[in-house]
Amino acid sequence: MRLTRRNVVTGLATTGLWTMTPALAGRAQAQLLTVGDGELMTISDGKLQLPIAFSFPEAPQDELVSLLAANGMPEDMLQPDCNVTLLRSGDRLAIFDVGAGTNFMPTAGELLANLETKGIDPTDITDVVFTHAHPDHLWGLTDDFDELVFPEASYHIGRAEWDYWSAEDTLEKVPENMQALVVGAQNRFEVVADRINFIAPGDEVLPGVEAMDTSGHTPGHLSFIVHGSDPVIILGDALSNSIISVQQPDWPAGMDQDPQKAIEMRNVLLDRLATDRIQLIGYHFPHPGAGRIEKSQTGFIYVEA
Repeated sequence: MRLTRRNVVTGLATTGLWTMTPALAGRAQAQLLTVGDGELMTISDGKLQLPIAFSFPEAPQDELVSLLAANGMPEDMLQPDCNVTLLRSGDRLAIFDVGAGTNFMPTAGELLANLETKGIDPTDITDVVFTHAHPDHLWGLTDDFDELVFPEASYHIGRAEWDYWSAEDTLEKVPENMQALVVGAQNRFEVVADRINFIAPGDEVLPGVEAMDTSGHTPGHLSFIVHGSDPVIILGDALSNSIISVQQPDWPAGMDQDPQKAIEMRNVLLDRLATDRIQLIGYHFPHPGAGRIEKSQTGFIYVEA
């Protein structure tokens, strides 16, 4: 095991010389999907707490309230799950996004505890692949000591995504309520700057895994197609809600950095998912996050696996 400050503190805790508050175990249930020679699973990182007024501020409010009520959802607060995907194939164990860590929301940051319940040590991870650099997908990159949580891994991110968050003028261009996200991304990028692998849409990131352009939510957002006889698309936040994003893809989302492009992307993506009957894993879909999109009389619906 690689010796780090985190390992030392954990060791002291086990001897009783240091008291640590254990992370919430959360729901360690894993969704297992077999794709080609690989196996996909999702592990919970907990939930987010997002006010509706923040998440969909420009949606027609009467229709939004009716849609939420029809699906048994609260009218004032979304509580989306965070589903981190792992792919085991051959001698590689890849993780797609790394959760929120402990410094974003108290209801998230459960990934490490839930990996432990599945017998997965952070040093087992060979590849970390990012869909984008929002906090609930990136901030789990480092621990409370600013050390890498997955120290043996190679790291992969879209060049467009890296360039956007790293640019010197990004901080001054974003609204004040987004500036902490920029600082958080830049701080974590510094930790992996000398070991990052830049990727682009169409690249084979890992054997049988293709990067797919789903920008709009962020400038360089990528989803990932795991090819096989019954392929799976790891969506990230290309579709951020299993009800609203699917049934009302034309409603702007509060965190979409290019709202019009995100709307266009959602419509194209939904049509492809439904027409080609492709399985999906949604980061913020109800845990464990796997299912399919089907066409309905009014558009599209999500059906859990």
